[in-house]
Amino acid sequence: MRKRFLSAALAAAMAASLLTGCGSSAQQQAAGSTAEPAAESAAKPAAGEPAADSDKTIRIGVVCSMTGGSAIYGEGAQNAVTMAAEEINAGDSEYKVEIVNGGKVADDASDSKQAINAYNSLMKESPDAILGCFFSSVTLPIAEQAAKDNMLLLATGATNKDVTLKGPGIFRDCFIDPYQGKMAAQFAKEKGWSKAAVIYAKDDDYSNGLKDAFIENAEANGIEVVYTGECTTKDTDFSSQTSQVVAKGADFLFYPCFLDTVPLLVSAARDAGFEGAIMGGDGWDGADTSGFEDKFENCYFTNHYSSEDTAPAVANFVSKYTEKYGAESLNACAALYYDGVYMIAEAAKNGGGADSASLIKGMTGMEFTGVGGTFTLDENGDPEKSVAINTFEDGTVKWLMTLSPSGDKK
Repeated sequence: MRKRFLSAALAAAMAASLLTGCGSSAQQQAAGSTAEPAAESAAKPAAGEPAADSDKTIRIGVVCSMTGGSAIYGEGAQNAVTMAAEEINAGDSEYKVEIVNGGKVADDASDSKQAINAYNSLMKESPDAILGCFFSSVTLPIAEQAAKDNMLLLATGATNKDVTLKGPGIFRDCFIDPYQGKMAAQFAKEKGWSKAAVIYAKDDDYSNGLKDAFIENAEANGIEVVYTGECTTKDTDFSSQTSQVVAKGADFLFYPCFLDTVPLLVSAARDAGFEGAIMGGDGWDGADTSGFEDKFENCYFTNHYSSEDTAPAVANFVSKYTEKYGAESLNACAALYYDGVYMIAEAAKNGGGADSASLIKGMTGMEFTGVGGTFTLDENGDPEKSVAINTFEDGTVKWLMTLSPSGDKK
């Protein structure tokens, strides 16, 4: 998934260039372990202690965006993998975890060329697995190379459906774009909205994928799509499209674009007189609603998890993370990377070894329970998992419900 981070100064973000773009389970570990986290980073043994048995140590290279407008995601990823590694290494797991690169996440800078550079730098340290990236645009080239190298790659937020099709050793722990669009349509049907409008960024694969999936599933669920409007990732004026939404009599607007333009679209729709529901995908995560709080009433977005979810795995993760790092970088990216470390440790147990071939064997068809729920990886290495539906109250994100693949909700 390609996402963008909206700075506090909305005007500056509008002018800036837009980025191009998810044994013991994590739940069981989080709920059952009473050991204190290791004092030192899991990347190296504490001073004076011998190194862990190399046959039982999984060397993981991690990639995410650590600089630029998406650095908040990289911060969450760094904190999450450190915390997960500390928990695993302090527990009774047969396999231990070492984060290569001195425990640091390699920076893909939200750029495909830099992503390959980051991957190559990690490969020099002979990792057993690579975890990342968060954006599809930078994950796709890494997936192609990892497949050639027979290296296990566990993508996190990369929701483009083609990522895991690059090879049998490519997996992910996030849902894919078509599935996300399907669940948005399911939610619209659940709420009784019958006339939908769609505005999407024609120059963006993420937006196109969600748009196509939503329209297909909306029509299958008896929802009439009365208007489909185009924009680009660089647009800041949506008055023309939103006026058409109102004119066509829509009661639901689907805007599958990224967080930097979300306040502008929502504001334009309300100014045009649209009072219906507005919904987006996980690209809305982190949108800055400052100054637009009242306009975000009756707005929703799908996401990989909600920090307000009462499931034990979520509650434990949120409690530990906020105690160690605070809440500012607690986002879906952090949750996905946290689950990713536990999934790789689980793969070693399932496959009977810490080497890449054993990890790929152990990851194939894995059933896993973690912060992102319980799921089984399908034949492509993709999970069909529950989707959190978030809404807004006074501009603050609030968990509304979680929809399961079968349509059940909580």
